Amino acid sequence: MQSTGKHFRSGVRRGGNPRLRRKIGVASAGLVGSMLAECRPGWSLPREFYSDEPIYRADIEHLWRSGWLFAGHSCEIPKPGDYFTLELDGDSLLVIRGNDGAIRGLHNVCRHRGSLICTAPAGHATRLVCPYHQWTYGCDGKLLACRGMQEDLDKSQFGLRPIHTREVEGLIYLSLADKPPTFDAAQQLLSSLARPQGFARAKIAKTVDYLVKANWKLVWENNRECFHCNFGHPQYIKANFDHYNSDDTTAGIKKKIAAAVARSEQKWADAGLTATHKQTGMTVFPDAEKNIWFSANRTALVDGYVSETMDGKQIAPLMGDYRDADVGTLRMRSLPNFWNHSSCDHAVSTRLLPIGPQQTAIRVYWLVDAAAVEGRDYQLEKMMPFWQLTSEQDWEICERQQHGVNSRAYTPGPYSTYKEYNVDGFVRWYLKMLARKVS
Repeated sequence: MQSTGKHFRSGVRRGGNPRLRRKIGVASAGLVGSMLAECRPGWSLPREFYSDEPIYRADIEHLWRSGWLFAGHSCEIPKPGDYFTLELDGDSLLVIRGNDGAIRGLHNVCRHRGSLICTAPAGHATRLVCPYHQWTYGCDGKLLACRGMQEDLDKSQFGLRPIHTREVEGLIYLSLADKPPTFDAAQQLLSSLARPQGFARAKIAKTVDYLVKANWKLVWENNRECFHCNFGHPQYIKANFDHYNSDDTTAGIKKKIAAAVARSEQKWADAGLTATHKQTGMTVFPDAEKNIWFSANRTALVDGYVSETMDGKQIAPLMGDYRDADVGTLRMRSLPNFWNHSSCDHAVSTRLLPIGPQQTAIRVYWLVDAAAVEGRDYQLEKMMPFWQLTSEQDWEICERQQHGVNSRAYTPGPYSTYKEYNVDGFVRWYLKMLARKVS
C-alpha cells in the first residue's frame, strides 16, 4: 500500500456540524456576492478570498462539493477489500474495491449512529464493521448485519451512502454532488493521453503528506505560472522549457524548442505518441469561458533529459506501453485538486484537499511500474529529489504569500500578460464558478 511522510507544517483538521455549515453558507451568500463585485479583471483577488470563512464555506459548498475530485490511484487498492480514506472538510470518504472488482466511493459514516467505520488511512477488509455497535456492511456498502436491532428493520434502507465514482486509466474521481457534471469529455481526453503511461499497471513507490499553511487557491495560482521558476526552481528549469515566455525567449531558445519538438515528432510517431504542447510557456489552462476544468498534454523535455530527475537520466524501468525512454512528459491537471507530471519511468501526482481558509492538505505520490522492485530496479533517493524539491519550494512560496496577503498592507496587484495568463485564467474560472453558484 502507501508509505507516508511527515507534514510540512503541523495543524488541525476541520470539521463541524454540516447543518450549521449550510446555514452559515446561506447567511453569507449576500456577503460573498458583494465581495465578487469588488474583484478587478486582470488583478489578484482581494484578501478575503484567501483568508475569510464565508468565502471558504462558499468554495467548499459550490466548487468542491459540486464537481469532480481526484481521490487517488486505482493501484492503491489492487485487491477486493483494499481501501483508502480521505477527508474533505469533515466529510470522511471511503474508496474501496468490491468483490466484483469495481471501485466504489462510500461515505465512511455508519447508518446507525454516525460513527466512522474505517479509522485507518488505508487497509484491507472483507467486511466493513462499525467499531461502535458492530453494524456490518459489504464492500459494496450494503448493510449485512445489525446485531441487537429489531427484527423488522429493513436492512436494504440502511446501506452506506454512495458517492458518484469514475475511474479513468487508473485515476479515481469522486463527486459529492447530487447530480454531478458530465465526466465524458474528461474521460475521453485522459484516456487517450494517459493510457500509454500504464497507471492501472503501476504501484505507489512513495507518498509524502504536507500540511501547507496557505489557501488552496494560492497553491493553484502558484502552479499556474512559471514566472517564479528561474529563481524558485533551479532543478526544474534544467529539464523544462515552460519558464520561457514571449518576452524572454531568444532566437537560440526558440531553435532548441523547435529541435526538441521535431525530434519528438519524428521519434514518437511510430509509438502513436505526439507532442501536444509545442510553444514556449505553459499550456493554456483553465478556460473560464468554456468551463474547461481538466487538460492533458505531452511536452518535450530539454535535450539530454528523458526523465524529470536531477540529471535527466532514466532511473526506473519503463512504465506502461513505453518502449523507448524519450517520450517527454505527460502532464495532466484537473480542478480543483489534481496535477501530474509523468516521465518514461515514473510518475508524480499531487492531490489537494482544503482544510480551512488558510490550510491545504497536500499528498504527493511517486509511481513506478508494478513489477519494479525498490533497491534493485530503482532507488527512492534518485527518484524523489526532483519533484520533492520542486514541491517543497512551492509550499514555502505559498506560505510566504499567505502571510503577506494577511497583512493590512496587502492590496490586489496586476497580472503579467506575458507570464501570468494562466493565473488570470484560473481566477476567472474560479470567479465564474462561484458567481454562478451563489447568485
